[in-house]
Amino acid sequence: MLEERDSKEPAMNPFQKNESKETLFSPVSTEEMLPRPPSPPKKSPPKLFSSNYPLSIAFIVVNEFCERFSYYGMKAVLTLYFLYFLHWNEDTSTSVYHAFSSLCYFTPILGAAIADSWLGKFKILSLIGLSLIALGTGGIKPCVAAFGGDQFEEQHAEARTRYFSVFYLAINAGSLISTFITPMLRGDVKCFGEDCYALAFGIPGLLMVLALAVFAMGSKMYRKPPPEGNIVAQVIKCIWFAICNRFRNRSGDIPKRQHWLDWAAEKYPKHLIMDVKALTRILFLYIPLPMFWALLDQQGSRWTLQANKMNGDLGFFVLQPDQMQVLNPFLVLIFIPLFDLVIYRLISKCGINFSSLRKMAVGMILACLAFAVAALVEIKINGLIRPQPASQEIFLQVLNLADGEIKVTVLGNRNNSLLVESISSFQNTTHYSKLCLETKSQDLHFHLKYNNLSVHNEHSVEEKNCYQLVVREDGESISSMLVKDTGIKPANGMTAIRFINTLHKDLNISLDADAPLSVGKDYGVSEYRTVLRGKYPAVHCETEDKVFTLDLGQLDFGTTYLFVITNITNQGLQAWKAEDVPANKLSIAWQLPQYVLVTAAEVMFSVTGLEFSYSQAPSSMKSVLQAAWLLTVAVGNIIVLVVAQFSGLVQWAEFILFSCLLLVVCLIFSIMGYYYVPLKSHEATDKQIPHLQGNMINLETKNTRL
Repeated sequence: MLEERDSKEPAMNPFQKNESKETLFSPVSTEEMLPRPPSPPKKSPPKLFSSNYPLSIAFIVVNEFCERFSYYGMKAVLTLYFLYFLHWNEDTSTSVYHAFSSLCYFTPILGAAIADSWLGKFKILSLIGLSLIALGTGGIKPCVAAFGGDQFEEQHAEARTRYFSVFYLAINAGSLISTFITPMLRGDVKCFGEDCYALAFGIPGLLMVLALAVFAMGSKMYRKPPPEGNIVAQVIKCIWFAICNRFRNRSGDIPKRQHWLDWAAEKYPKHLIMDVKALTRILFLYIPLPMFWALLDQQGSRWTLQANKMNGDLGFFVLQPDQMQVLNPFLVLIFIPLFDLVIYRLISKCGINFSSLRKMAVGMILACLAFAVAALVEIKINGLIRPQPASQEIFLQVLNLADGEIKVTVLGNRNNSLLVESISSFQNTTHYSKLCLETKSQDLHFHLKYNNLSVHNEHSVEEKNCYQLVVREDGESISSMLVKDTGIKPANGMTAIRFINTLHKDLNISLDADAPLSVGKDYGVSEYRTVLRGKYPAVHCETEDKVFTLDLGQLDFGTTYLFVITNITNQGLQAWKAEDVPANKLSIAWQLPQYVLVTAAEVMFSVTGLEFSYSQAPSSMKSVLQAAWLLTVAVGNIIVLVVAQFSGLVQWAEFILFSCLLLVVCLIFSIMGYYYVPLKSHEATDKQIPHLQGNMINLETKNTRL
C-alpha cells in the first residue's frame, strides 16, 4: 500500500524533503534500515585439520560426491537404455538424452530463486532437493557451490578460491566411480535375461538418499546466511521499471543518465541498482557460453554411440562403450592439480596475465580440436564398416556347403562379369559382391557349375538388402537357397549369431539363460540371437534322440556370425562358422586423444567459470548467478537436440559443424572478454555502499518522522 502510493511521486533527488519517502520503500525493510546495537564477536567455526577450511566443507564435499555419483551413474547408461531397451534410433536417443540434461539444468533457476528468496541455501539443499529430484537436480545445483563458498570467512578468500577446485574434484570423483561401475551393473548382471537396467538405475538412487543424509549430519556446523528477499523478483522489477521509466522519459529535454539502469533510481535503492548492473554485465558475457556445453555434453550421447561401433577389447580389460566416459572424470582428477600447481604457475612466472576469461577462451579452442579429432575417428570407422547397398542394388555373399568347388554366375547384361571365380568347399569369406537391379525388386537367375553338373536357379530379391546364396548338395546334384541378411550390427560388447541346420531333425541350441534357439531340419535357418563376446567351447544342443555339444570358438565384438551345423561322416557333428558382418577392428583406444583434449578444455573452462561466477556475483545474487551459469548448460543441450533432429548430416560432418560453430563463438567471446572489466573485490564495493546510504537512510528517516 505504502509502496504503491509513494511510487506515484516523481522524485529525482533523494535528499529533497517532499521525496523523503521514496528511498524508504525499497525492497529492503524499514527494520533493516534502523541502527542496530553492535553484535558480539562471532566465534570462528571449527577448521579442517588446522587449515583455513571450515569443517562444514567436508560434509558439503561428501554430499556433492554422492549426489554426482547418482546423477552421472544414471546418465552413463541412459543413451544405451534408449537405444537397446526402448529401441529408439540414434538421433532420437541423442535428442531425448539432451532434453533430459537440459531440464536438469533449467530447473536450477527455480532452485536459486527459492534459496535466495525464502528458505536459504541450507533448507533448499536438505528439503526441496528431495522433492524436486524427479525434475532433475535443479533444486540442488545452484546452491551447493555457493553454499560452500559461504562457509569461508572473508580473510580466507584464497582458501575459498581453492575450494572450488576441491568441489570440482568431488564432482568428478563421484562421476569417475559411477561411470565405471554403473555400466558394469548394466552389462555384467542379467535381469530377466537382459541387461540389468533396474540395478544400474537403482544404485544411483540409493546414493542420492545417502547424499542427503550426509548433508544433514553437518547441519549444526554450517554458516547459514539468511535469505535476502525475493531477489529474482526484485531484479526483474528493477530492470522492467528502468526500461519503462526510460521509455516514458524519452524526450530530448530530459537529461541522459550514465547507465540505462540508472532510470530505476526513482524507485529502487542505489545498492540494488549497482548489483543489477554487475549482474547484467556478467549475464551479457554468458551469451556465447552454451555452445561450449553443446560440445562437452555429447560425451554421453554421440561419443558413446561412436564407442558403440568400436572394439572395446584392450587386451588386459574389456571396456563397455558407455564406460569410455570414465576417462573424463579420471583425467579431470589428474588435470586439476596439474593445471593449478604446475601449468598456471609456470605461465604466471613467465609474466603472462592468464586471466579467467583467457583460460575459458583457451578451453573453447581445445574443445574445437577435440571434435575435429572425433570427426577423424568417425571417418576411420566408416572406412571399416561394410557399406550399405544403394537404390536398385543388393549385396550378395556365396557360401559353398558342397564337397567340391563351385562357380556361380549371375545372368544378365549388367552382372555377367561377377562371381566368376571358383569358391572352395566351406570357404570362409566376408566378401560381398554388389549386384545391380533394373527395378526395386526382381528375379535373379544364377548359373551354378559343380564338377560336371550345370544347374540354373532363380531367386527373388529386393533392393537395398544383403543376401547369402547357400549352395548345397541335393542328392546327385546341387541346389541353392537365398538367405536374407537382416543387417544386424551388434554393439554394446555383444555379438550376434544364427544357425543353418543341415541335419534331418529339428535342433534346439542353448546359448545362455534364455529359452533355447530352435532351428528347423533340412537347412532350416534360425533367427538372430545376441550373446556376450567370448569363447563358447561347449554349447549344449539337442535333437529328439540325441544330446551333444558344439564348439563355436571365439566370438568377437560387433560381429554377426552364421553357423552351419553339419554331420560329416569322417568328422562328426560340427559347426562351420562364417562372418556375416566382420568384427569391429578399430580399438576404442582411438577415442583417447579426443577425451584428453575435451577434458583439458573442461578444466580450463568449467572450473574457472565456477570461480569466476562466484567472485563476480553481487553478494545478494550468488545463487542466481550460479543458476544462470547452469542455465547456459541447458541451452547448450537444446542446441544439440535441435542439430540432432534437423541437421540431417552424417556423423563426422556433424562433429565438424560443432567444431566450427564453437570456433566462431570463441572469437566472439574473446572480443567480449577484452572489453570486460572484472570486479577485483565485490565485497569491498558492498562495504562502501552502506556508508554512503547510511546518511541517506538516517536523514530520510528523520524527515519522514517530521
